[in-house]
This record gives sequence, C-alpha cells and structure tokens, in this order.
Amino acid sequence: MEAEAEPEAEAFEPRADVRLLPWAGLEGKPCYLITDDQGGPISRLADGTESIQLGMGTELLAHAQDLLPDTPRGELRFLAERLAEALGDALRIAESRGRRLRRLN
Repeated sequence: MEAEAEPEAEAFEPRADVRLLPWAGLEGKPCYLITDDQGGPISRLADGTESIQLGMGTELLAHAQDLLPDTPRGELRFLAERLAEALGDALRIAESRGRRLRRLN
C-alpha cells in the first residue's frame, strides 16, 4: 500500500484500482492510493477525511446562506475563499467516489 503524488496531470491516467485521495500532494497535485485492501488504514483515513470535509462544506454553506444578505464587501472575499476550498474538496471527493463506483459496475 502506498500513497503517491501524481507525476504530471496530463500524462497520468490512473489505473482502475487507484483511489484519488481527499488531500493534495506536493505543489497541490492529486494524491492516489494504490492498494488491494479497501479497508486498510489509509483507506479508512481517507474515508474519515472525506466525511469531515463534506461536513465542513455543509456547515460553511449554511453559514454563507445566513451571512450573505448583510455581509460587508471585505468579509465576502474571505467567505468566497472558504467556499471555493469547500467546493474543491467536494469535487475531489465526488471524482474519487465516482471512480470507485465505476470500478464496481
């Protein structure tokens, strides 16, 4: 079992048994897990991280919906940056789960 950063985004086509992890590697590049043990420690850590990221995104969205109508411009940038981070996490999770679902079919 090993986690590795993607060598080059354009040149790398992950194998069907590779899991996209919910965190980035060096220089913000995607990290992948190569394993035949779906319940291994790195897989469990990734599952937990995905759960935390999605929960944070849900809380952030609710906060944004409450805050946006009365928020001064300077605070909007901070909120937008956090929303962008949460959306990036959610999209990475969706991509990873989509790959795993296609592998099962």
